[in-house]
Amino acid sequence: MEKEFDPYLRIDDVSVDRSDIAMLRAIDDRGSLSGAAAALERSYPRLQQRVVELEAAAGPLVERTRGGADGGGSSLTETARDLLARFDRLVAAYEGVARVDETVLTGPVVDRDGELATVETGAGDVLAVVPTDAATASVTIRSDAVSLHAPTDVPRAEGTSVRNRFSGTVSWLETGDAVARVGVELADGDSGDDGVGRDDEDRSGVGNVGHGDGDAGSDLVALVTRRSVAALGLEPGRSIVASVKATAARGVARDERTEE
Repeated sequence: MEKEFDPYLRIDDVSVDRSDIAMLRAIDDRGSLSGAAAALERSYPRLQQRVVELEAAAGPLVERTRGGADGGGSSLTETARDLLARFDRLVAAYEGVARVDETVLTGPVVDRDGELATVETGAGDVLAVVPTDAATASVTIRSDAVSLHAPTDVPRAEGTSVRNRFSGTVSWLETGDAVARVGVELADGDSGDDGVGRDDEDRSGVGNVGHGDGDAGSDLVALVTRRSVAALGLEPGRSIVASVKATAARGVARDERTEE
């Protein structure tokens, strides 16, 4: 599952990202490609080649002058300045939606293997990094650590990559220019190959601490790219499987006495 959360512009087959924008701004500030390369601590030949690649897709970006009283140099074209403005607008839209949500799952620790513990939650058993002295834990899952998959295309754990898996339904979708926040209503736990299940007694809680305008409620929230939204056909009501690496799920000890 792709995790491209840095904003970028796509022009034909070329992606314009933050490093390209920094390069153009350095050329503008320094007045030359060599000055930009020095300021960015990048290889001059590679920087020059990248300018050529971008110009092949976007058109003339750098105007070069030779000789003259000031010795010549390089300046940005109007096309380049338009590109910078487009990227700034994209970043503004991206930052408006790409705030990270945190889903909190709470329950007793029922098994342990070193730093990794199995926490029995209302969403099923969750494998997470939990302090060794914790008997009950609250496990936090960041939305940018959640991957979404079609139910027929769920990856199996390979080697040391142990994943928690949750079956559910898309409950809401909030899209921006580059990324989207997706709320997943968790289903009654079916147990996957990686040991995610649900206790019928539902002895624990599922909470969500969100940063955004979407109605997160008790949903698991994922942050994905717009391409993933299209590829998975994400829309409210669609069945989906969410997966989270065990090492990305972090637990803290919960003192049950404070809950009495």
